[in-house]
Amino acid sequence: MLKMGIYKGGRGNRKRHSSIAGSVYRVSYAGDSIIWYNPMDHFPFSFYSIIGILENIISVEMKKPSLFGDKEFYRSLLTIAVPIMLQNLINSLVNMLDTIMIGRLGTVEIAAVGLGNQVFFLYNLFLFGICSGGAIFTAQFWGKGDVQGIRKNMGFCMTLNVMVAAVYTLAAVFFPETLIGIYSRDPLVIEAGAAYLKVLAPSFAPFALSLALVLTLRSVERVRLAIAATLIALSLNAVLNYLLIFGIGPFPVMGVRGAALATVISRYVEAIVLFVVSYARHYAPAGRLKELLAFNMAYAGRFFRLALPVIFNEGLWSMGVTMQNLIFARTHTDAIAAFNITNTVSQLTWVVFIGLGNGVAVLIGKKIGEGKEQEAREYASRITRFSPVVSIGAILILLPLTQLLPFVFNVNPSVLAITTQMFIVLCCAYPFRAFNMAAMIGVCRAGGDTVFCIIYDTALMWIVALPLGAIASFVFKAPVWVIYLCINGEEMIKVLLGIWRLRTGKWLHNVVN
Repeated sequence: MLKMGIYKGGRGNRKRHSSIAGSVYRVSYAGDSIIWYNPMDHFPFSFYSIIGILENIISVEMKKPSLFGDKEFYRSLLTIAVPIMLQNLINSLVNMLDTIMIGRLGTVEIAAVGLGNQVFFLYNLFLFGICSGGAIFTAQFWGKGDVQGIRKNMGFCMTLNVMVAAVYTLAAVFFPETLIGIYSRDPLVIEAGAAYLKVLAPSFAPFALSLALVLTLRSVERVRLAIAATLIALSLNAVLNYLLIFGIGPFPVMGVRGAALATVISRYVEAIVLFVVSYARHYAPAGRLKELLAFNMAYAGRFFRLALPVIFNEGLWSMGVTMQNLIFARTHTDAIAAFNITNTVSQLTWVVFIGLGNGVAVLIGKKIGEGKEQEAREYASRITRFSPVVSIGAILILLPLTQLLPFVFNVNPSVLAITTQMFIVLCCAYPFRAFNMAAMIGVCRAGGDTVFCIIYDTALMWIVALPLGAIASFVFKAPVWVIYLCINGEEMIKVLLGIWRLRTGKWLHNVVN
């Protein structure tokens, strides 16, 4: 009986003997025994080196007593950030549950759904670029007390979102094989991924409207409704996934199509809950159709001057993430499966930094709208020092999770070995990623410094990370963890760029006055 554990080796007819607790792993090829030691024993990044990096960060932070000196800042931050964290945690937990359910079907299915969701991810980030640009206006309109401006801005974002949704829906319905074929050359993965994507297509329109409303509510400090809507929709999604994927009770066995159908139903339920409650409670964004469509060409020009760099940034970044998936998918199917598992599980801790970044963005934008620019700068200083300290806790949660992977994912030992190695690389990068998330989303974008964000967030990805990853994979045929290290190599350089920008003070712009 096979006990799944860490395993490293090529494909072929073989017997596997592995153990999570042990350090030696045996593989037999037609009677020839080959012994590998635990790959983590010789991994270039040890847990102790991670702690050393973090100790250096903490020692620097603790020299600045003002880091924890403003209790009101942290109270306000957590009031907004914790609901955002919970919303994203619920989302990540359900996504992980989806991945586990799909993972019970096999490696091809988990790779196919991962690539299908990559198409949705690309779509999501284009919408997020539009709504994030709009959120800069919304937060500063909120600080100024301009409700009509908030409604006009949300209506414009919704209009743009629906236009993008129409394009993606048509592409997913009529050209799903082409879209999946961009990432993978495995015919089984393309077939399963195309089936998933075609059923998923009707979910694009309600998601476009929901995202615009959720980000607007967040910017006016109404974050609890989004949690409730997300909890209802994703709980429904989880139940429907179980029923439709495996054919429980009267439902047919639908496999990956069942996962897609469950997502479509949950997206419509989420949109209904969000809009009905927002209008019933008369929240600030809940305007009449005339108010939502009150924008004109002058406002559109003003919006695009600020938001186009954000849209361009999110588009470039999302295409960069698409290229990451392409690199791993073209490496081999085990690599893309491990990459999908790593991303899914790591989201359980990354939600903390999403919450902190988006929460402080609301506070900074509001202070700028109120004309309190010095307080906005103080908030920027605190959050960019606080986030790397918080990353210690994230690392201490992530590392033990690698021991649970064999019990929740029905994948071959090679995928488990690659995933464990990816987790260690990810933990090394976490303090740098935490700083960059706070500086880019929480500070620079909230301050309207959207052109710099293109350089900060995407230039190094395309100039450094992606070329190194592609060369490591396609030229040197490097181990997957080396490719993953190259993909994450930009984070340390970005920290230096972010520190420089914050010190210049040029990130702060008042866009509503």
